[in-house]
Amino acid sequence: MTPGAHAFATGRGGVIAALAALALIAAAALAGAGPARAQQPAVPPQEAAAPPEAAAPQPFVLSRPGKLSRWAFVRRRTAARSRPSASARRVTSLTTRTPEGTDNLVLALERVEVGGRLWVRVRLPILPNNSTGWVRRKDLGVYQSVSTRLVIDTKRFTARLVRRGRTVFRARVGVGEGRWPTPKGEFFVRNRLSGFRDPIYGPLAFGTSARSAVLTDWPAGGFVGIHGTNQPGILPGRVSHGCIRLRNQDIRRLDRRMPVGTPITIR
Repeated sequence: MTPGAHAFATGRGGVIAALAALALIAAAALAGAGPARAQQPAVPPQEAAAPPEAAAPQPFVLSRPGKLSRWAFVRRRTAARSRPSASARRVTSLTTRTPEGTDNLVLALERVEVGGRLWVRVRLPILPNNSTGWVRRKDLGVYQSVSTRLVIDTKRFTARLVRRGRTVFRARVGVGEGRWPTPKGEFFVRNRLSGFRDPIYGPLAFGTSARSAVLTDWPAGGFVGIHGTNQPGILPGRVSHGCIRLRNQDIRRLDRRMPVGTPITIR
């Protein structure tokens, strides 16, 4: 073989060897990769979240005792219900007149609109004491406002009238005896009465929404009054059947400062 032929043969053999080596490398790579993986199915998009339920309407506060409170006369006989709904349980009925023959009124605590109707939560003059109920706004008259609050302390035998956060009246009082306790809780002044034939009540009295829990057989159901007395020497102390007694000069002073509708706290 000539040197040229030998060189050609040698170069041709190198090319073939190189191609063979590349083929082996490719085969090894394919073998190392293994079988093709199945494609994972696409994750389905999340379903749209259901819209949240409409939030319950928030009541608007109508009374803050000692600062500003609102009350209204009862325009027509109406039902007080456990919730602001015509289908809710009836708690009691409200009439336009009190047992004493005065125009009936209620202390308005808060107001809410439900289904296009306005409802007012009011304090009720019933047992158990401290009961409240919802009445239709249209069954009440125009709001009246007071800035007073009467606080009775049955342990210290004191009455204190607060106006816009400031005490404007103080007096010593008599409260119910142990077997006829003056009820505790939150109440309001329903009416003002005078002209009594019996001097035991003094010159005037305020009727309240509080009721005796033990003298329920009394006329009108045992409502608690705030009144004067013809026995000032027995005050202060536990001297009554549940009513709150003041000396006559003190009830007259209170009369000049405390309007009907005033919230009452008895402790």
